[in-house]
Amino acid sequence: MSSQRIRRSSPTDAAPVFTAVESATKVCLWGGSRGNGLHPTMGGVCQTGEQPPLSLQCTFLMETAPMATVGTPGPPSIPRHTNRLINEKSPYLLQHAHNPVDWYPWGQEAFDKAKTENKLIFLSVGYSTCHWCHVMEEESFKSKEIGEIMNEHFVCIKVDREERPDVDKVYMTFVQATSGGGGWPMSVWLTPDLKPFAGGTYFPPEDGVHRVGFRTVLLRIAEQWKENKDALLESSQRILEALQHTSEIRVQGQESPPPAKEVMDTCFQQLSRSYDEDYGGFSKSPKFPTPVNLNFLFTYWALHRTTPEGARALQMALHTLKMMAHGGIHDHIGQGFHRYSTDQHWHVPHFEKMLYDQGQLAVMYSKAFQISGDEFFADVVRDILLYVSRDLSDQEGGFYSAEDADSYPTTTSKEKQEGAFCVWAAEELRALLPDPVKGATEGTTLGDVFMHHYGVEESGNVDPMKDPHQELKGKNVLIARCSPELTAARFGLEPVQLSALLQECRQRLSSARAQRPRPHLDTKMLAAWNGLMISGFAQAGAALSEKGYVSRAAQAAAFLRTHLFDPNSGRLLRSCYRGKDNSVEQSAVPIQGFLEDYVFVIQALFDLYEASLEQGWLEWALHLQHMQDKLFWDAKGFAYFSTEAGDPSLLLRLKDDQDGAEPTPNSISVTNLLRAACYSGHMDWVEKARKILAAFSERLQKIPITLPEMVRATAVFHHTLKQVLMVADGDSTGFLYRQLPFLASLERKDGKATAYICSNFTCSLPVTSVQELRGMLSP
Repeated sequence: MSSQRIRRSSPTDAAPVFTAVESATKVCLWGGSRGNGLHPTMGGVCQTGEQPPLSLQCTFLMETAPMATVGTPGPPSIPRHTNRLINEKSPYLLQHAHNPVDWYPWGQEAFDKAKTENKLIFLSVGYSTCHWCHVMEEESFKSKEIGEIMNEHFVCIKVDREERPDVDKVYMTFVQATSGGGGWPMSVWLTPDLKPFAGGTYFPPEDGVHRVGFRTVLLRIAEQWKENKDALLESSQRILEALQHTSEIRVQGQESPPPAKEVMDTCFQQLSRSYDEDYGGFSKSPKFPTPVNLNFLFTYWALHRTTPEGARALQMALHTLKMMAHGGIHDHIGQGFHRYSTDQHWHVPHFEKMLYDQGQLAVMYSKAFQISGDEFFADVVRDILLYVSRDLSDQEGGFYSAEDADSYPTTTSKEKQEGAFCVWAAEELRALLPDPVKGATEGTTLGDVFMHHYGVEESGNVDPMKDPHQELKGKNVLIARCSPELTAARFGLEPVQLSALLQECRQRLSSARAQRPRPHLDTKMLAAWNGLMISGFAQAGAALSEKGYVSRAAQAAAFLRTHLFDPNSGRLLRSCYRGKDNSVEQSAVPIQGFLEDYVFVIQALFDLYEASLEQGWLEWALHLQHMQDKLFWDAKGFAYFSTEAGDPSLLLRLKDDQDGAEPTPNSISVTNLLRAACYSGHMDWVEKARKILAAFSERLQKIPITLPEMVRATAVFHHTLKQVLMVADGDSTGFLYRQLPFLASLERKDGKATAYICSNFTCSLPVTSVQELRGMLSP
């Protein structure tokens, strides 16, 4: 799962943090902590689960900070070094292919070398749009001297966390358990048999007043391996055993799913207490979109429409979505949403754009439009999908992973800056928008109107406290400060005229921005994230009655079937890549799909079937659900493991227990299983859904706010699902008829498209009127 990651603060400007260590090794290290020292990794909130006791005596290096995004090398130059990462496909690994470090990808070659040479492993995990990953590369991994130390004493492995979430989760579990936090880059030291004994995140290259530098850490750990090898091995074994115990999620005795009302009410109360009444969202700062919270609130409203609590739930969701759309987290010129806001007001974002955010937010804004009827939300949906179609789409139909936050301010710049592609100086806007506005108060220019509406200030509108490196000094992040009505009144304009003027301004700025150097684009295509985006297009198409969106979803699903599905084994693959000639490429040894790939693709196929009624997508979804059961189901403890069995390099088989930037796969699996049962009559899937909820029952009852999507699924489980079956073509030979024989008794009435509402496979009388159908579906 993709975790929340915090940016915009320095690893050098915070108080030192002493690191807990294994006393036998005497590795006492200090590290700095960045200003945003509390990092909500692995789920969007600070780790609330049970932590291993300090008596574990494990070594961890809390050198710093919640790392976050971006970073690509400077202007091209002839490389002085090339390592074996040059043969990889991952954009992140390729970024490190010219380091003087003798990097290996995760695999048997590196493991064998460590055992043969009796060397420790240094594992570095990150992703291509990770800012602090880039900083550590520039400072340490590009250093010839540090590279020599690394090569002499360690087998160095580099992992793309988006390509290999299985490896990332195992060692992030270790780092979080021993430090209480985590982030990227993740730096972990392993024994030759892959057991962790020391770890942290970013390290500065050299010692500071209150911190130990990366060079010193490397040398001290190498010395301890030489002098205290047995103690390190013993420590690593104790750590592994403790992690295996504390990370276990399984059904306890005869537990059953928790009561829906109690869990729903508790989750609503917890969210309500954390809600920001003024600006929406569920914290002060930093502020993340958290689609899982919004989805829960929509469901809570649907089940409590006539109560004050239901009204509040809807208000919380809609207000949050509106404030986000007005804020700087929303790219008003280039469309789409940035990763998160560094402040309470949704103003100054971390500028990275992730595919999984666009997909989930497209769904949330579509639901907001369906519920409210407010065209504002439909416009935001179109905005998101325009961005994805233009900037994150492969010509073959797949979706790319991410767009970086950092870029070169000009074509002659030597260093990248965060937000350079997106921010504006006031004089720049005045030069681009000099035209006088007809009908406005005398002397008014386009620039005057635009700058007033979007909160532009002559000296820049970014709080210096949110810009410690002064990358945004004198610049403006656009944020809609006024309603269209107030802006129109300020300049004596009609609202319709203002809308046209602002659109003209945005188009001019878009053309000007197109001349700037673009941020790095991660062209890796992941099955899971493509699934989330397919759901975005499919649900938007249904909600907005836009057939083009449904067609785009179908194109992407066909891409998955062609490039990320093995018809011989019937299994999904994790990733594919854009090649140098823009063709789609696969790695030499394809990475098999993980649980999240199956879960989000299955959900997407159900969404696409419901939007298109093309039964082929439904048939594929049910096939993948059977395969998911075979590969990941825990028959003893219930629920699904994140990875399949049989990989000796993975020390733990984990089950994610927090919804984060994406919902945990087991949360979505509950609703997938219930949908699959409705479409197939395969009631074993209902039993599996029950067992998942039973396995998570204790967590759902104690801290449901950590699993809002599973809380929502609990409500779905306890409510009888209604099936709306459309009989339009009379084709009784299709896949759905073969799955549900009772459909053969349903006929079109008077030659018209006919609907039947069914519960537990018992159907109503036929309905041919939209109004009558709406009335039957209303609570």
